[in-house]
Amino acid sequence: MVDSIELKKALLAERVASFYRLKGGFPIPMAGIFYWTMLGTLGYLMPTQHHFWIFVAFFSSGFMFPLAILLARLFRNNFMSDRTAVSDAIVPAFASMLIFWPIAISAWWTYPPIVPLVLAIGMSIHWPVIGWLYGRTALFTTHAVVRAIVCFILWNWFPSTRFSLMPLVVAFIYLATIIATLIMATPPTAEPTADLSTVTP
Repeated sequence: MVDSIELKKALLAERVASFYRLKGGFPIPMAGIFYWTMLGTLGYLMPTQHHFWIFVAFFSSGFMFPLAILLARLFRNNFMSDRTAVSDAIVPAFASMLIFWPIAISAWWTYPPIVPLVLAIGMSIHWPVIGWLYGRTALFTTHAVVRAIVCFILWNWFPSTRFSLMPLVVAFIYLATIIATLIMATPPTAEPTADLSTVTP
């Protein structure tokens, strides 16, 4: 029987190896940058068309995952075909995120201005689990927490930014996360060792 401590070590090693191999699955947050930048731009171009903004946000969200797959092919980062002992957890992780959609739709029907906040926070629910899958829980959880706090502040104290600046801030948080991910996903290099064969006693 496998010792639980050894099993944890083996799983962590596999998760971390997956993080280095796939560079943290950066095509997924890269797709998020495109999505939120588009919404922020739309908010600036059509500042009073909130219902249209929401319709576009709902409809285009379905293209984020296909876009991530396309970006993965372009960057040769095929996260879809990568299989580890814990990769099956990605399906329930995304399923838990999708559960927030009834809240978003109800918000559209009752109070449209709150939809950007619901989307910004609701679409980050799965990030801590994704971070765990890569052995980088702190990094990905930080993304979700910072995103929630910043969007909460902007929505409550800067209401004019709800459909414009706030989505762009989310895109920036995605960008910062990708940069941090790629830096952390650079495999550590071995420390140089001195050639002792040339040293005279």
